[in-house]
Amino acid sequence: MHSPVLPFGATENELVAFSWLTCSVKASGRGASSKMSFFLMVFLFFPSGLQGEPYLGTAYGIMISYWHAVVNFAMYLLMVAAIVQRKSYRNVGLYWTGSFTMALVVFLLGNVIGKYSSEIRPAFLFNLPYLIIPIWAAKRLFDQPRTCPLPTADQVAEEQNKNLLQRPMDLGLVGFLLLAVIYTLFRGLVVLDCPANSCFDYIYLQEPYLRDPVAYPKIQMLVYLFYALPYFCISIYALLVPGCTWMGDWALVFAGAIGQAQFSHVAASIHHRTPFPYRIPERDWWFVVLCNMAYAVGPQILAYRCLYKPAFFCSSVSQSKEKKNQ
Repeated sequence: MHSPVLPFGATENELVAFSWLTCSVKASGRGASSKMSFFLMVFLFFPSGLQGEPYLGTAYGIMISYWHAVVNFAMYLLMVAAIVQRKSYRNVGLYWTGSFTMALVVFLLGNVIGKYSSEIRPAFLFNLPYLIIPIWAAKRLFDQPRTCPLPTADQVAEEQNKNLLQRPMDLGLVGFLLLAVIYTLFRGLVVLDCPANSCFDYIYLQEPYLRDPVAYPKIQMLVYLFYALPYFCISIYALLVPGCTWMGDWALVFAGAIGQAQFSHVAASIHHRTPFPYRIPERDWWFVVLCNMAYAVGPQILAYRCLYKPAFFCSSVSQSKEKKNQ
């Protein structure tokens, strides 16, 4: 009897093994955070003595370890449960793909160009094969049939005939996306050393974590600038022009990516491992944190809207064709 196929084409045993790795990353994060276990510290730094992967002990390294061990591990369990119950795991898999890819890209690039670039050891190479996993997973998942509810032709026509003012949720999402475009562009210019006074004030007085020499926040803002910004723009287009069938899938991928990125970014910016000069100043703490939280929550709402009310994004189907098929 063959094992069921998993999101990235593995068997059940391989998924269990990969989930165990996630648990070990959680243990690494806990060990780096509390230093309560010598065994965990040896596991963390074993490849090259006590300096194997020192970047895992940074605030950002600890936060992505927690994310992998809690959120990604929960998604592995959900996918296993779906397989056992012979249900689709496509939506969870797409969310995981975005989450895993974002964490890996920012973490690896930050290690290469940041504060610890001169301390990269052979153990770093063990991270590179994981670049293949989300690509493989995405291909397999996009090839699977969608599982969202299929509206009737009447429902599709009714929804697509409404203008934006008649769709209050979409109107609010367009407003969020416009603000997100401005915020993304602004922070991208900030990390690119824009000489404008507003950029200077923001990076020194409101979010100095963007200057942290570990380089993870800078890489994160550049990833947003080159990938999230175009996504926000095409999302606005998809909310204005009916029939963008691709919107639901990409909304899930980017919801996972931005959710992971914002959790790690915000948590690291207030973590005690981050040097005090780079933490969010107390005066602007609520403003910066709330802006970042809104930036994370908006894509989750957009993904929910695309998943559970997909009529506007469906291809137009004539009523006569539907009646003929019936």
